[in-house]
Amino acid sequence: MSVHRFALKLTKLTSLLAPNKSCSISQKIHSQPESRGFLSAKFSRPEPRYMSTEAKRVCTENMSAKKIGTHNGTFHCDEVLACFFLKQLPEYKDAEIIRTRDPEKLAECDIVVDVGGVFDPTKHRYDHHQRTFTETFHSLCSEKPWVTKLSSAGLVYVHFGHRLLVELMQLKPTDRELEVLYDKIYENFVEEVDAIDNGISQCDGEPRYTVSTTLSTRVSYLNPRWNSKDQDTEEGFKKALKLVEDEFLDRLDYYKNSWMPARVLVWEAIQNRAHNDSSGEIIMFTEGGYPWKEHLLELEKKNNVDPPIKFVIYPDQNRQWRVQCVPAGRNTFENRLSLPEEWRGLRDEALSEVTGIKDCIFVHAGGFIGGNKTLVGALEMARKALNPAIQSTGEGCGKDC
Repeated sequence: MSVHRFALKLTKLTSLLAPNKSCSISQKIHSQPESRGFLSAKFSRPEPRYMSTEAKRVCTENMSAKKIGTHNGTFHCDEVLACFFLKQLPEYKDAEIIRTRDPEKLAECDIVVDVGGVFDPTKHRYDHHQRTFTETFHSLCSEKPWVTKLSSAGLVYVHFGHRLLVELMQLKPTDRELEVLYDKIYENFVEEVDAIDNGISQCDGEPRYTVSTTLSTRVSYLNPRWNSKDQDTEEGFKKALKLVEDEFLDRLDYYKNSWMPARVLVWEAIQNRAHNDSSGEIIMFTEGGYPWKEHLLELEKKNNVDPPIKFVIYPDQNRQWRVQCVPAGRNTFENRLSLPEEWRGLRDEALSEVTGIKDCIFVHAGGFIGGNKTLVGALEMARKALNPAIQSTGEGCGKDC
């Protein structure tokens, strides 16, 4: 697909699917002239920037260097991420990070995050620890759905996120793609940090297993251990800044250059679904590896696709074909419709005999995916799996179905 054709399709898709209006907090509070040089759509990874524990030299242009204030001592992912976000903006890129709880020193800072007991965007104060603080993305921006209590990372992202992404992705502030990515980055990156910092569990009840590799957890590991002789946190804070920088830029690159292009292709497959089967419940991709599940669920909902799609067919790396079940939701392993019970765990000739379909390769024991050597065979597997008689009895129907 040519670059020009892809650009046209992406523009058409985002105009159809992007939210009609964007959260305008950053424009209201931090309105600035439109930046130059954003015509290129290529993701540009900025050079790493490190804070200094020494005072910065006086900036002759602005008379004094900007200062970002946050608390000292044990650091957490939310203020580290908030500081990283701010350092990507032109007005704070050379700012010194002041880590202190001294009110007089904090008062000298141009912007303060995660300390000070004040949330006041007009004064650039972004703390969330005060008893009266209950703000969420939704409460500050009513058209957004997220109701997780914000940490300093979320506060900075809500107020500066559009400009942050414009700087990093070289987009125009008016690009509709920007709003889609703005939402996606909060939902799949920042919200997790907000929730963990505020002690909000991911689920009700006791979790079945422990997750100890979140970004917040890995940042916490960079603090001095309780029995270390050196309890200085400055070096660990620098490492934490680098850690969140690498992780955030990697995810941003993925969402812009892989996730967004896949959205276009998933939408094309949805539009062409009747070509695969008259039921409209089977879609086909000409390539494998798309991050399709989330796009499919969102696009179905936005465009009132009915009936819901049950199976996705695509080629694997060996140019054989897979038939995969569509999940019932974003965060579940349940399927809208699984492959028949009688097929599960079988392979090759044994599977072909039960299904009555040539060239079968396998059906997973969990019933969520299967394979066939040919596109025709994979389509036939999906069509037979849609047959209510097979699903109700759990039995293959042989060659006569």
